[in-house]
Formats: sequence, C-alpha cells, structure tokens
Amino acid sequence: MNSKAEQSAAQVSGGDIAKYVLAVLVAAAGIAGFYLLPWPGPIRGLVAVLGVLAGLGIFALTVHGRRTWDYLGEARFELRKVVWPTRQETGRMTLVVFVVVVIVTILIGIIDFFISGGMRLLLGN
Repeated sequence: MNSKAEQSAAQVSGGDIAKYVLAVLVAAAGIAGFYLLPWPGPIRGLVAVLGVLAGLGIFALTVHGRRTWDYLGEARFELRKVVWPTRQETGRMTLVVFVVVVIVTILIGIIDFFISGGMRLLLGN
C-alpha cells in the first residue's frame, strides 16, 4: 500500500465552500451559455467545455479537489501494476463465457418446461 493512502481528515473551510459554489456556478454558466448564446454551434460547444474545465480547475484548488487528484494518481499507479490478458486469453475467455451462457440458458429453459408442465397438470389445463 502506498504511504500517501493514509491521510489525516482535513476540515473544509469557508473558503473551500465558496470555491465549491463558484466551481458549480462557473460550470453551470458554461452549460447555460451553450443553450442560451446565439453564437454558432462550435463556439457554443467551446464555451460549455471551457466552463466545465474552469469549474473543475476551481474545484481542484479545494481540499476535496486535492484528495480527488491524489486518488486519481494512486489509481493510475495501481493500473500500471495490472497484468493485462493477451489477445488469445481474452478470446478464449470470451468463448468460455459464451458457452456457459448458452448452457445455462438451455438448462433454465428445460427447468421452465418441466415446471410449466407440472403447473398445467396441477391446475388441470
């Protein structure tokens, strides 16, 4: 386990709350600009993307933003340790899953056939 995983619980200050509100307002303004501005579509899209990115940038300056950034760094670090399957292993496992699904589907169909036949006998239909 990485030593950065153990961190003390930081308190949220009033400045952080103001940054949260500002981040949401900036992102919402960017999205609202996409719908409300009379400019061409690509420019409106750029306004929306820039608004959301600016909101995320403001959020990154808060305590929770730094924790989120650290978490994403840790996740990336852990992903480097993963041993990914080869193309052949992936193909074989996909085939195994497909065969098991077909077998289970047939078994459930057989069980359903017998249960419905038994219910018809019991109900006299």
